[in-house]
Amino acid sequence: MGDHKEQPLRVGAAVRRRRRALELTLAVVAARSGLSVPFLSQIENDRARPSTSSLEKVADALRTTAVELLAAADPACSVDVVRADGTEPQPQSPPRTRSLVRGHHQMHASEFTGDHDAGREFQYRNDQLMYVADGAVEIEAEGRAYRLGRGDTLYLTGGVRHRWRATESDTRVVVVAVAEHIEAVRDRPRR
Repeated sequence: MGDHKEQPLRVGAAVRRRRRALELTLAVVAARSGLSVPFLSQIENDRARPSTSSLEKVADALRTTAVELLAAADPACSVDVVRADGTEPQPQSPPRTRSLVRGHHQMHASEFTGDHDAGREFQYRNDQLMYVADGAVEIEAEGRAYRLGRGDTLYLTGGVRHRWRATESDTRVVVVAVAEHIEAVRDRPRR
């Protein structure tokens, strides 16, 4: 009880809302993402489920993140349990991203298992915390490399460009970030 029904997230409406908010056509999003117009139409109408890679391409084309699109896919809940799928990562298993918070909230949390596109650079408008649950990672930020092991965390201020890669198999990284729709601001002196 209290759990969302066990069904896949439907991101189509979130993609369509974001595209329309930016006043973009499917053709423009297709050109930016490298995906076809028919496939994008199928995504928007929930007739196709994009892979993580395709969702990231769509998100980049819409100037947002895959996490933000997934968060917009479900209605907000005051209490929500996100269950582990029960499968343990196997050696050489494909990389996986799992959202740990569903809905439109003031933070996002995702779990990354395995490796991912280590060449991809990230930059978020708001603050972010990376926690290594298992394994080890190397993170490049502001011209320096940081090696993190199990239990280590790294805090990144909004706007810092960074990239990371797993340096051990079966690595699990939890990333918690202030939501993109919340603008983090510095404290202002009171008058």
